[in-house]
Amino acid sequence: MGAARKAGGAKVRTPRALATKLRQLQKSGRRIVFTNGCFDLLHPGHVRYLRAARRLGDALVVALNSDASVRRLKGAGRPLVPARDRCEVIAALEMVDYVTVFTEDTPYDLIRLLQPDVLVKGGDWTPSRIIGADLVRARGGRVRSLPFVDGYSTTKLAAKVGRAKRPPGAK
Repeated sequence: MGAARKAGGAKVRTPRALATKLRQLQKSGRRIVFTNGCFDLLHPGHVRYLRAARRLGDALVVALNSDASVRRLKGAGRPLVPARDRCEVIAALEMVDYVTVFTEDTPYDLIRLLQPDVLVKGGDWTPSRIIGADLVRARGGRVRSLPFVDGYSTTKLAAKVGRAKRPPGAK
């Protein structure tokens, strides 16, 4: 996480440091929105989703799956972009307030630690299937499934990149 922290600046925090910061924000009345994912090869669907998520509260936390977690979930060829770089790219987005990385296959333990007020996933997740929904609802929080942005898929984009031919002399 140290290299990722440097790459993303002050927005990138370890889970424990982020939990401390979020408690401070919540004590001052700010509503914390949490989402998670691999965010490998960022595309316009991700950007639209993160903008919509940010509108649900006062601070948006994006939790990224670690490289090992992405490999377990998506296969040996993934991630295409290492966690350090994914942190830097996500942290550069104006709607994102904080970024962290988790090593497990699900963010359940991280959600328990961070205690967000709003838990958000994309439309491919129904609220009843969103991991950590029970924890957020038990604290009086909200769980939302935002509309899926059709036409964008990291998996399809990665396949397209793999089919692309290099021009002669390209490295």
